[in-house]
Amino acid sequence: MEENMKIYNTLTRKKEEFIPIEKEKIRMYVCGPTVYNYIHIGNARPLVVFDTVRRYFEYKGYQVNYVSNFTDVDDKIIARANEEGIDPTQLSERYIKEFQKDTKGLNVKPATVHPRATLEIDGMIEMITELIEKKHAYEKNGTVYFRTRSFPQYGKLSKKKIDELEAGSRIAVNDEKEDPLDFVLWKPKKEGEPFWNSPWGEGRPGWHIECSVMSRKYLGDEIDIHAGGEDLIFPHHENEIAQTESCTEKEFARYWMHNAFINVDHKKMSKSEGNFFTVREIEESYPYSVLRFFLLSVHYRSPINFSKESMEASKNGLTRIQTAIEQLEYFKQIKEKNQMQNIKLTDQEKVLVQEIEEWNQKFDMAMEDDFNTADAITAIFELVRLANTNLSANSSLEMLQITSFKLLSLCDILGLEVLKKKESLEQEVERLIATRQEARKAKDFAKADEIRKTLADMGILLEDTREGVKWKRI
Repeated sequence: MEENMKIYNTLTRKKEEFIPIEKEKIRMYVCGPTVYNYIHIGNARPLVVFDTVRRYFEYKGYQVNYVSNFTDVDDKIIARANEEGIDPTQLSERYIKEFQKDTKGLNVKPATVHPRATLEIDGMIEMITELIEKKHAYEKNGTVYFRTRSFPQYGKLSKKKIDELEAGSRIAVNDEKEDPLDFVLWKPKKEGEPFWNSPWGEGRPGWHIECSVMSRKYLGDEIDIHAGGEDLIFPHHENEIAQTESCTEKEFARYWMHNAFINVDHKKMSKSEGNFFTVREIEESYPYSVLRFFLLSVHYRSPINFSKESMEASKNGLTRIQTAIEQLEYFKQIKEKNQMQNIKLTDQEKVLVQEIEEWNQKFDMAMEDDFNTADAITAIFELVRLANTNLSANSSLEMLQITSFKLLSLCDILGLEVLKKKESLEQEVERLIATRQEARKAKDFAKADEIRKTLADMGILLEDTREGVKWKRI
């Protein structure tokens, strides 16, 4: 089905059929974090979205070379390190480790390569030298600038016309530049900052050149997909294109993918608004798995609204899937104990298997239509509904195995962790029983009955005895 896959390409502003440069191989670059703090929820969205894109490609049989960098030298890192009175390397190392904890929690697969900017300085100096030789860059007083107008296609990604770009808005005005639109490739050192030796004196690279160099080194001159948040379209990705294509004279990336922003309670997320949340802060209230589910519950190109209500809805949705799978696993255990009973599919079950296959196809169709994870999750919920409505301990072992395997497979493609550990299930049952007891003491019988029903849906039967409440699986 891969030949029908469509990806929305920011470069052309339309959905295009995906055709890789090399058959069954994909070269993919995703801009990584600047490591000076814990990642926030806005950082988490591209991490989860493009990890899911990668997982789907791998499910389809592609070999994905997935490169995502660490920007470990930057003004923000230096400022934070100076505040703390430590070396910038110590700071970036600390937050790389914290990043890895969060990505592991979010079930984001490690990149094929995680290059660090500070270890790729030689490559940056080489590329800047190449740009100077080709008259695309020039040096003034130890600073090297890219000659923006030397690249006629500048603005092709952001759809900005070069003559309409006003100096001073997002582009720093500087008298030593030939043109206000020119941007920095190399900057001279300042007191108290890390620096490297270069032909233009001691200094460090500009931000934009870093990704061009790391992408080119680990993926080659031409790549299939370049991805990141929509805030990177201009100037970062625009500048990457100008630098890279000025060197290679080839198309840098075939497809550009960008995820939309996250709002918090329907407002733009910002520290000044007080609605800025790190992933670590969210994890105190909701498991990482719920956050991942939330981030995939809306199409990646649509803005998504983070709120307590949306997280509760995500938690309930994920629990619904987990509970259905837990129940199927329990039914399978019963069957496996009674080995000779109902092993093979019945005629009625064969019809259900056909329906399962149809929902699997709808899942694939959703993902092949520009990775519509929201519709893919809907297909998973339909499988959950089918399992809850039609399957029981009386179903054939084969039917239970097919349904369970399919649910687990589709959830795995989305990186959703849905297999509860046995001990955690037991803890959850005990927690619900305790809550039910409290409700009964408070004479809230409606709530107590609701909890009993929830437990019954999980395959748990309660018995109120003189010794207290006992429970068993049904």
